[in-house]
Formats: sequence, C-alpha cells, structure tokens
Amino acid sequence: MDKYFSKSTEEMLTKFNVTKNGLTDASVEEQRQKYGFNELVEKETDGVVKVFFSQFKDLLVVILLIAAAISAISGNLESTLVIAAVLILNAILGTVQHFKAEQSLNSLRALSSPKAKIIRNGHKQEVPSKEVVPGDILLLEAGDFVVADGRIIENFSLQINESSLTGESEAVLKTAETINEAELALGDQKNMVFSGSLVTYGRAMVLVTSIGMETEIGKIASLLHNTKEKKTPLQINLDNFSKKLAIGIMIICVVVFALNMFRGAKPLDALMFAVALAVAAIPEALSSIVTIVLALGTQKMANENAIIRQLKAVEGLGCVSVICSDKTGTLTQNKMTVKNLYVDSTNIPEDKINLSSPIQDLLIKMSVLCNDSTSKDGKEIGDPTEVALVNVARKYSLNELEVRSTYKRLAEIPFDSDRKLMSTLHNINGEVLMVTKGAVDVLLPRLTHIHTSNGLLEINDQYKKDIEEANKNFSSNGLRVLAFAYRKLDAARELSLEDENNFVFLGLISMIDPPREESAEAVKACIKAGIKPIMITGDHKITASAIAKQIGILDENGRSVEGLELDKMSDEELKQQISNISVYARVSPEHKIRIVKAWQDRGNIVAMTGDGVNDAPALKQANIGISMGITGTEVAKDASALILTDDNFATIVKAVSNGRNIYTNIKNSIKFLLSGNTAGIFAVVYAALVGLPMPFAAVHLLFINLLTDSLPAIAIGFESSLKDVLKDKPRKSDESIMTKSFLQEMFIEGFLIFFGTMAAFYIGYKTGDTAIASTMAFATLCLSRLFHGFNCRGDESVFRLGLFSNKYSWYAFGLGLVFLNSVLLIPGLSGLFQIAKLTVTQFASIYGLAVIPLIVIQTYKVLVADRK
Repeated sequence: MDKYFSKSTEEMLTKFNVTKNGLTDASVEEQRQKYGFNELVEKETDGVVKVFFSQFKDLLVVILLIAAAISAISGNLESTLVIAAVLILNAILGTVQHFKAEQSLNSLRALSSPKAKIIRNGHKQEVPSKEVVPGDILLLEAGDFVVADGRIIENFSLQINESSLTGESEAVLKTAETINEAELALGDQKNMVFSGSLVTYGRAMVLVTSIGMETEIGKIASLLHNTKEKKTPLQINLDNFSKKLAIGIMIICVVVFALNMFRGAKPLDALMFAVALAVAAIPEALSSIVTIVLALGTQKMANENAIIRQLKAVEGLGCVSVICSDKTGTLTQNKMTVKNLYVDSTNIPEDKINLSSPIQDLLIKMSVLCNDSTSKDGKEIGDPTEVALVNVARKYSLNELEVRSTYKRLAEIPFDSDRKLMSTLHNINGEVLMVTKGAVDVLLPRLTHIHTSNGLLEINDQYKKDIEEANKNFSSNGLRVLAFAYRKLDAARELSLEDENNFVFLGLISMIDPPREESAEAVKACIKAGIKPIMITGDHKITASAIAKQIGILDENGRSVEGLELDKMSDEELKQQISNISVYARVSPEHKIRIVKAWQDRGNIVAMTGDGVNDAPALKQANIGISMGITGTEVAKDASALILTDDNFATIVKAVSNGRNIYTNIKNSIKFLLSGNTAGIFAVVYAALVGLPMPFAAVHLLFINLLTDSLPAIAIGFESSLKDVLKDKPRKSDESIMTKSFLQEMFIEGFLIFFGTMAAFYIGYKTGDTAIASTMAFATLCLSRLFHGFNCRGDESVFRLGLFSNKYSWYAFGLGLVFLNSVLLIPGLSGLFQIAKLTVTQFASIYGLAVIPLIVIQTYKVLVADRK
C-alpha cells in the first residue's frame, strides 16, 4: 500500500493527475472503468435452496409433516400427497416473500445511502457515494460520513470519530501536513480520513485515494451498519401469544386424543383427530400477515414522503402523544429570504440596498465570505440562512464565487450550536480581517467598536441599546437576525476561540422563513388527535414565539422558554411545568434530551425531529426519532426511526394517521384469523365432547388455513381509514392488542361461524354419510370465513366503509370462492381433499348458513356501530 500520509499535497495531486478543481467528466469515467463503484461487497446471502428448506422449521409445518406421516401409515395416500403439495406451495411462497423482502431492504438502503459533496469540473456538486472515484476532491464538514479513504489537502479544524475502525471513541484532530514516518498505525495517520468514520467538527478538502473494498473498512470486510431486521414489539407480542396458544392447544389435543381413545376410537383415528384440532387452532399465518401488512403500510408511507427505517416506528406512531418539532424547514418553508439590513444605525429594506454605500457593500461582501453555501443554475447547496445571504448578493450583481476568489479564506472556526458563531479569516483591501457572524446576544457582549459612516467609533450603551432594539423589532415580526462583526489581526494565522472577542460591529441582517401553508392545518389536526405539538429551536425566543402563534402551537395558555431558563430548572421542576410549555428557544442538544425525558417520565410517547449531528442523542432518546431527508446529516438519519423526504411537519401528522390506520388494519387482520380459528376449535372440541365423528379432515383445515385465510387477511391490510383516525386519543404504548373488547368480539364472531358450521354438519350427518357431513362442515367453515373478511374490514358496516372501496377484499373473496368450488366440484381435486358429492339443496344450505354470520354482524354494525 502507498504510504499516502508521507506524501505532500503536491505529490498527491500529481500522482492522481488532478487539481483542486477536481476531475473532469472524462477522468471520472476512466477511473470508474479502472476501479468500479464505491461500494462494499456484502457477505454472501443464503441461496434459494437454503431459504426454501428453512421454511420447514415452523412448528405448524412439523405438525403437518406428522399428519402426513400418519396419513401415509393409515393408507390415506391422497391426504399425504395433498399435505405435501400444500407444504411445498407454502415453502415456495415463503421463499418468494423472503427475496422480495431483501429487494425492499436494498431499495430502502438506496434511499437512505449517504451523499458525497465533491468538486468536479471546478464546481461543487453532490453525488451518491457509490459514484465517488479515486482522484475525486471530497468536501467534508460536520455531520458527514466519510464515504472513501483519502488524503487531506486543505484542513479547517477537522475532527473525525474513527471508532468504527480504531475503537477509540474520542474524535481525532486532523491536519493537512505531511507526516515523515516510515510506518504509522491507522489511528496516527492524522492527515488521512477513512471510509465509515464520522466528521464531528470543522471541514476539509480531501483527495480520495481508495474506494469500495480497497478502503480500510473494506479490507476488514466490515459494514458500518448492521442491516439485520429486528422484530417489532407487536411481532414479539404475537410470537409470545402464538407460543402460549400452541402450548394450550397441545394440552387440549392430548386431552381430546385421550378422550377419543377412552371411547374406543382407533389410535390412528384419534391421533388424526388431535392433529386436526392443532391445525384448526394454530394461526400459522399470523406473523407473516403482520409482516406483510406492515410492509404494505411502510410502502404507502414512503410514497407519502415518510421512509420507515425501523418497523417499530409504524406501531409507535399510533401511540405518539407529543411531537417535538424543529421550526426551520419543518414548520416553515426552509427558504430564507433577506428582508432588512440594520447598518449605520439605519433600518434598510432589502429592496433599498445600495452597494455604492461602502458600509452596505462591506456588510454584503462579509456575509458572503463568512458563508459556505453556493447557488448555481438554480440549485442551492448549503444552509438556507447562508443561501439567503448569497441570493441577496447575487440580486445586486455580487457573485459569491468571485467575491471568495478575490478575498480568499485563510483560516476559519466553523459554526457550532454551542458557540452560535462562525468566523473566517481574509485579506481584505490589504488588511487581515476575521469576519464573524452569529447570534446578536452572543456577539453583543464581545463588541468594542462600531463601524459607522463616520469611521470606527467606540461602542457605548446607547449603541448597544439601539442594536438590541433593532433586533427586538425584527424578531417580534418573526424574522431571524444575524449579527456581523469583524476584527483586525496582525497577520494571517490559525484561529482560536480566544480570537472571537474585541469585535467591530458592522450590522444586522434579518431574514424570514415563512410558515409552510399546510403547517397550521397539521398543528390543528395534532391538537384534535390529542397530540401536543411543541416547537424546539435554536432561534430567538421572540422569533420562535411569533411563528408558533401564527401556526397555532402557542396560544394564550402556553409558555415560551429559553435554554437559560431551562438550565435554572431542576428535572423535577421541568417535569411539573412541561405541560404548559409550547416553545423552547435558544436550546442546546442537551436541552432537547431533557425535554424528551421529562415528557417520557410523565408517561408520554414522544416523537422528536432533528437534522444535525448533535441531534442524534435526542433522536435516540425519543420513542420515535424523525430526521430530515433534505437538510438532515447522515448521523441524524442513522439515529432516527423515520426519515421525512420533504422535511415537512405535515408529513409527520400524516405518518401518525397512517401509523394508526396500519395498526387498526393489523388488529382487524388478527381478529379475522383468530375468530375463524376459534370457530374451528369450537367445532372440533364440541364434536369430541358430544361423541360426534371428526367434523373435518386434517387436509380440510390445511386448505382453509393456507389458501383461504391469508388472502382476506392481506386484503384487510389495504383498507383505507373511513373515519378520521386523528379524532381518537393516542393509544397507550403498553396496551395489548388482545383487549377485553377485542376478545369478546373474536369469541362472538367465532361462535356465529361455529354455529353455522355445525348446523351444516348436522344436516349432512342426517343423511347417514359422515363424508357428506364433513364436506358440508368444511365448505361452510371455509365460505363463512371468506364472508367474514368483509366483517373485519373495520368497525363500521361495509355500507359505511364503502361496499367496493377495498377492491382487494373482493379479489380475495373471489379467489377463495374459486379455490373452494374447485375442490367441491372438480372430481380429481375432490378425491384429494376428501370431498363427498353434494346435492343442489346441500349446496344451498352451505351458502345459506355461511352468509348468516355476515348478515348478523353487518346488521349489528348498521344499527349500533354506524350511529356512534
């Protein structure tokens, strides 16, 4: 390996045949042909055969294999063949679903994969990280993941967390200087950056030296992120329920087996009866149905600008009772526009700026110099506040690239949320000046002079009072205010935090970021849903309050507090007062964590938005961390459960609505499965207790569970909410899906289906042919469950929901009907599924009895549920 750390910047640029203007398009294509794409080769995934055979590990499948073996021993080869065929079909479907899930996961990775800021053809641009090639000039700043290995060629206080490689959690201070050593450990290569590490502070220009599997992280074949999917709380809850149910059913099966043996049944017949009960009772499709419905919901949410990174977020959204939202870009348009200048003790509207005035010209130029954003061909790159400054300069024919080229940046101290300042060093008209921008309240105590049309004057209390008054006037109108100041230094040098003192005040620039049009409606919907919306921002208290009042977050009963006030409160005091606080201004990342924890200590489920590196701890602390897809750093996205691709607060509210609806659909799907299985259990146990022949063959129940159950359950997952789900209060996070009302409905509906099923059995049994009785019971149970799919679409009647509003329910019903009638009427299939020939009257009885539960339940819903 080349020891890049020991080579000078000039040697590196020569080696890769590139300048600081970056590669040309032709050079990029050459490099890509030579090195390929910048991506890691993941570990080999399981093949089709392995995935296929893994489908046979399920408890139900083991039971069915036992049933097939018993059928073969008893000479019932047709039943054995059918069970084997259905198990193979189920394994094929499971295998297809597995690879579809893998495909979906890959799509999600592509959506959330890091971008890289690079210089090519002399221009700054943003490209997907996989398109970076050796020789590219990479631009790094706080919050970025490093996407390739590289040599630093320009450094501005860069600090990087390399724990993913070295295990050291402390950030490493980097340099651009050549290191003249023959050998160096990875952690000591201070002029190199490595793929997978994280920029925590500063910025730098880096020459990419290695990509993909040639990077240090590629060499150890290690991925930064573990993409293994974890089960959601709901899935764990259902898995536990299924295990308990399985144990209970096994006990009942043993009892029923012993009871039949006691009555003189043949051992094989008694065993088949017990197996039939197990098949009827265990909801084998439960976990997969929940996964499918969750996947459908996440796909819908992705189409509506909310990408779910963790499935648990879908369930959690329905429980959210507090949404802590950032102001800028989430509640507002994130399109800052300069409105006023305050310079030389005068308030100047944006459209009255006059660059022939030296002091106004200097203020606009300094606002462009102490600034990292660019605007080119209508594409704006950078912080919206900085973009607004660039745009106003361009409006008055000052191109930021030309200004920065004339007054080159010699050193800098990047902005951070704790200091609330940014400083850059330039040679301006023969003087070395440190230009600083930041919060008015932070800069004001550090001022010694003021720049006026009469020259530099010593600042006094009246000047400070005038500046404070101008700031207050701007802020009270919802404007964001930046103060600009400068300081003369003796010579160009590296800057330190101690330099940020003894400033000359130059002026204020006020900007507005108007609320999004949809924010007020979204806030109103939140309040109606029992969700408290809270604004948390680094902006001035007055600015934040003005915006909060406009959109309805802050009313006459609400309070606004600043970070300094929070510092004076104990955790207990904050917990007591928090319900009355709607706006938090001038807060630090530590404050955000305190706010989230205080709400959680009161038993609330909290959603928290964030976009910066320092937001990551609060995003992880929140029940649902929500990161910004546009302005969010990769660190924030990695810490979040939900990514907003449009950075819009209204999308959060829409996601909450979708989350509640998805949960409702899952609950309805589960009720459909369990109520149908309950009917089967009642039928089998009833037959055993009263000494009737077995009402179903094992193959009958297998047919119902694997072919006619899954389709209606999945169709329920497509149900759109008729009622306004946001009018309900948030669901308690510890609320079991098996509530008292849920279980009551499940048993009542199961009993109605059981009643019709056994009525059909008795009609057939009167003929003296148990095969006809079994066939009629099977057909009625199967058809009843297909009809029952309509009952489980929602709490309201199908007429209120819309008879044809869910076309998938009709598709499921139609396919189930085709499956059922095929085995009832096609001779070849009838033999395989142990079906007796039925008369027209018997067919009519089946349909009549099967539709009774539908009529009873829908009548109740029309008379009671629809009137609520």
